[in-house]
Amino acid sequence: MEDIEQRATRDGFGEGLLKLGEENENVVGLSADVSNSCRMNFFAEKFPKRFFQVGVAEQNLVGVAAGLAVSGKIPFTATYSVFSPGRTLEQIRTAIAYNDANVKIAGHHAGLLTGFDGATHQALEDIAIMRTIPNMKVVVPADAIEARKATIFSAKINGPVYLRFAREKTPVFTSEETPFTIGKAEIFWQSLAGGKKPEVLIIGCGPVLYNALLAAKELEKEKIGVIVLNSHTVKPLDENKIIELVKKCGAVVSVEEHNILGGLGGAIAELLAKNYPVPMEFIGTKDVFGESAAPKDLFKKYGLEPKDIINAVKKVIKRKK
Repeated sequence: MEDIEQRATRDGFGEGLLKLGEENENVVGLSADVSNSCRMNFFAEKFPKRFFQVGVAEQNLVGVAAGLAVSGKIPFTATYSVFSPGRTLEQIRTAIAYNDANVKIAGHHAGLLTGFDGATHQALEDIAIMRTIPNMKVVVPADAIEARKATIFSAKINGPVYLRFAREKTPVFTSEETPFTIGKAEIFWQSLAGGKKPEVLIIGCGPVLYNALLAAKELEKEKIGVIVLNSHTVKPLDENKIIELVKKCGAVVSVEEHNILGGLGGAIAELLAKNYPVPMEFIGTKDVFGESAAPKDLFKKYGLEPKDIINAVKKVIKRKK
């Protein structure tokens, strides 16, 4: 896993949107003056009559998109996630979700991977915000290939979808053949560690899932078997798959580049509290803001490295016993 291609998930969004534009003339793009950094510039250059630059007016961005959706278009909005959903929650809730409008909201530069832009631009609460809104689907692609698939797939389902993308280049560890369906989680690693059944289910989303795979590889050397599940769709969760695997493992570690309050881990905990309670540990930011630093240093400070996941796995095994 050491020598691996690195690309940003935002690049996959740009590629997916361009492909959609070629396939469907009803697909339109809207940007809040950040089309280049959100990779909507490729679509804008090829389909200028289907691209709308609203300027630094994110609430208008969402309102115009809602109007286009009820007129039969498939709008994609693109700006930084601290601005949408951060600044546009009321418009998303009322103009889009309440009307079940067919808008796809691309939140860019999310999480600690935004790096030196610091706390004001590192959205660590956007998943929590969006998953509480009725009718909204929430998808967090793991790499650039999955980001392209998620973008394309989102246009083929009706209703609002929130797509979360990162700025920094991260490992590309899926392939064109890797299955992807919104709402369906996929097993990315399964180790029995010398014949024993897996002891912990690691559930992650987004680029940090790669660190979960690195952790699983090290744990196998210690004869600790785990399953790593890619839950790219935070809402709706693949509830049946998660419960099935939890019953097999008996313990869970959630991994996300987001506040542990209200994100993927929170969604999983809610599901298990109702259906099959087991010991659980949470990897993510612990109810704090980020700060300005290189992403690798931020991952180290906030406990998102492979060693942190390994420690969480060992801790939850002790709790289980």
